Amino acid sequence: MSWRYGRWTVDHPLPVGAATRAAEGVSVRAGDVLATGSTITLAHVADGARRVGVAARDLDRVLRVRPVVEVRKGAVLARTGRRFARAATSPIDGRFVHITADGDLYIMPIVDEWSVRSTLDGTVVRSDDAVVAVEGECWALAGLAGYGPDAIGEIALGVDDPDEPLAPPRVDVRLRGHIVVGGSRIAAEAITRAHACGVAGLVAGAAPAGGLRTVFGDDIDARGRASFDDRPTVLCLVGFGSGPLPSAVWDPLVAFAGLRAAIHTASARLFVLAGRDEVEVPAAAPLLALADDHGSVRPVPPDARPFPANVLPFDAER
Repeated sequence: MSWRYGRWTVDHPLPVGAATRAAEGVSVRAGDVLATGSTITLAHVADGARRVGVAARDLDRVLRVRPVVEVRKGAVLARTGRRFARAATSPIDGRFVHITADGDLYIMPIVDEWSVRSTLDGTVVRSDDAVVAVEGECWALAGLAGYGPDAIGEIALGVDDPDEPLAPPRVDVRLRGHIVVGGSRIAAEAITRAHACGVAGLVAGAAPAGGLRTVFGDDIDARGRASFDDRPTVLCLVGFGSGPLPSAVWDPLVAFAGLRAAIHTASARLFVLAGRDEVEVPAAAPLLALADDHGSVRPVPPDARPFPANVLPFDAER
């Protein structure tokens, strides 16, 4: 866990049903839409080639619309003839998503719309149905686990000291759209209050495992979810339970307050969209060790070795 400035490539996985995607080579800023689409359900099948009287291999030349286009009920999908026309029409309002080998047409009703946004300022280096990847230079801080969708916003300090937990009263609507930095701990009450107030995301040393299950459910995992998911965004930097932030991590966060940043939960990283000379950071990562309550992780001064008998180095074999 340390700050590092460099060139990063971030993958943004796409849900099924992408209708638009940013093209490769396009320059984007954090928060720009990379892809849009719809959440769809069971498909309705319309006769295509048989309806218009052509072979399945020839259906493409008589299509009036192409797959992934939204259509209205009764819209003409394919047509042949002039005076005695034959047409295949959509049976529902939805999205035309697929053509089978037999020439049938699949239309799916739209349940909801979604969008995926960039978490970096940079250039699109990959764009396909599975992933849109963006490459750019910025500061990054690797954490332990990220929860919820990706988040973009300005950094705001929610505590005055790295050992201080983020208290719910410190979170209000004035922090809407910000990435709020807590101290050693974020309780479940602070997470739910921040989400209700429109806070973009929360970053802190740790969060209690029980509180995370209360907010995210029993099937919680430390991986990000799609950007349209309506859940809070939390990045745990050090561990679970309680984890005071070492000065090597806290001091740059204070210096970065007010700058644009993004949380990429799939990689558990905080990206700060600032130049290399914006702040000076220590070259070495801080030492971390399990605290004597075995539920917390705490920074250790460099001259603290050997560790006490009841404290294990964070990277020790177990």
